[in-house]
Amino acid sequence: MSTSADPARRIESISAAGPSRRRVLGGTGAGLALAAAGLPGVGGPADAADLPLLGTYDVVVIGSGAAGMTAALTAAKQGLSCVVVEKAATFGGSAARSGAGIWIPNNPVILAAGVPDTPAKAAAYLAAVVGPDVSADRQRAFLGRGPAMISFVMANSPLRFRWMEGYSDYYPELSGGLPNGRSIEPDQLDGNILGAELAHLNPSYMAVPAGMVVFSADYRWLTLSAVSVKGLAVAAECLARGTKAALLGQKPLTMGQSLAAGLRAGLLAAQVPVWLNTPLTDLYREDGTVTGAVVARGGSAGLVRARHGVVVGSGGFEHNAAMRDQYQRRPIGTAWTVGAKENTGDGIRAGERAGAALDLMDDAWWGPAIPLPEQPYFCLAERTLPGGLLVNAAGARFVNEAAPYSDVVHTMYERNPTAPDIPAWLIVDQNYRNRYLFKDIAPTLAFPGSWYDSGAAHKAWTLDALAGRIGMPAAALRATVNRFNSVALSGDDTDFRRGDSTYDHYYSDPAIVPNSCLAPLWLAPYYAFKIVPGDLGTKGGMRTDARARVLRADGSVIPGLYAAGNASAAVMGHSYAGAGSTIGPAMTFGYIAALDIAAAAGS
Repeated sequence: MSTSADPARRIESISAAGPSRRRVLGGTGAGLALAAAGLPGVGGPADAADLPLLGTYDVVVIGSGAAGMTAALTAAKQGLSCVVVEKAATFGGSAARSGAGIWIPNNPVILAAGVPDTPAKAAAYLAAVVGPDVSADRQRAFLGRGPAMISFVMANSPLRFRWMEGYSDYYPELSGGLPNGRSIEPDQLDGNILGAELAHLNPSYMAVPAGMVVFSADYRWLTLSAVSVKGLAVAAECLARGTKAALLGQKPLTMGQSLAAGLRAGLLAAQVPVWLNTPLTDLYREDGTVTGAVVARGGSAGLVRARHGVVVGSGGFEHNAAMRDQYQRRPIGTAWTVGAKENTGDGIRAGERAGAALDLMDDAWWGPAIPLPEQPYFCLAERTLPGGLLVNAAGARFVNEAAPYSDVVHTMYERNPTAPDIPAWLIVDQNYRNRYLFKDIAPTLAFPGSWYDSGAAHKAWTLDALAGRIGMPAAALRATVNRFNSVALSGDDTDFRRGDSTYDHYYSDPAIVPNSCLAPLWLAPYYAFKIVPGDLGTKGGMRTDARARVLRADGSVIPGLYAAGNASAAVMGHSYAGAGSTIGPAMTFGYIAALDIAAAAGS
């Protein structure tokens, strides 16, 4: 099968009279999109037949995140020619920035580790978590194909995976939930395998401490390294890994860096080109079938033809202020997300112009975040560790602080119109600070002055003074802390049931009894951290079926168009099954899309 055409070649007209209407980009919308992009040679409702042909492939993949690269690797191994076009100057997208947890029930890694998972357990659990928001056939497709996808990736790339033992499903008490977890993460990878391409890897959201090799599953113990023998041992192990890698001349990668690098290495071996700095402008259609993509390459518009299908894996719209304002609840904006900055909904809008229905646009992969001046910080352990509580503007506690992060933000939005919870405040004391890592600040060490200057953090020697600094009633904050202290000492949170779920105890301190995620605040000074609705990315996008095909509002399929990852409406609906519920489905539906294209191409 051919891999490309001469980039200088132009698409010929069907007749001497000029390009027919069937070769036009779906009406004037595409022309307007091209014109808005300021691309040379485009004026008014442009005909894509007049654009330079950049190449012809069996499959064109939009986006080089986990969804896109998995789709491209699958297509290549099915014998299809493929190209990946990427808007950013780097590859990996939000996946490269992430901790790279992957939630795939019954995958070969957890089964080999003896995890007692079964298809029946997984189906019962996912149905209980997702509810009626997502069709049963899409749930079955994800659960049925996910394990094979993991096996495929391991067979066709250098990626290997580790079970994140103990990282509970987010609702382990539901039918089929596993208290010890189903999530996996990438194993350590030597970045040298990418050669010069390593320089194009999107950086991680938070750098690993210098000289250490750290896995996502290590962070729960690193947080406790000042007060836990196991935490100290894990820190020593991370340092030993880093030392060994340095002695061997390796460039050790873990988490999202490992995942993105491993998939990219698979594409290199399969000779799949990845075009960086090549944003999607629109989808190209002929007689209603998507047969290519209009992109900007080298500052000029061009067409990439697809013989059999286009897979959109371009991410969500978290950095598009207009889209967030249009679809999501206020207050909202682009300053609180940790998603890749290039995620501005380009693929979603292009799909919509092609007739795609959109779902779940009001939702995101939410989590409480501290709006630090350098970038928002997505809070995981900090709000769960004993000795801290969340309060709203009235000084009242309003949620189980240790609940799944998406649930905490959903509660913030639901309550905010009547009991302002945005921003909320995380209140801790000096005892908490003496014991636990906070972000990357070691226990007892001072926080950066910029945190205080920006208003993200406040410090005072009394609760009354702290209340004054953050503008809430002092008596209310004092009463709330006193009440919290009483339930903490008893170990039974009768107000919000913090500690009832196994999940609540993942980021906690086993040395604290009787409840490892509850401890009183008693040692001055006290600290307050502003909490806003952060996210890992948006979760709404094009409606798809169990084969990852994009659907119109009437349920009909748009021929040739597929979507996966955050460009599609999430199979998790409005919920979140466990760590890696973003990346696991993204990779799985990228894999499903490529298999469906290959099956159709061979029929």
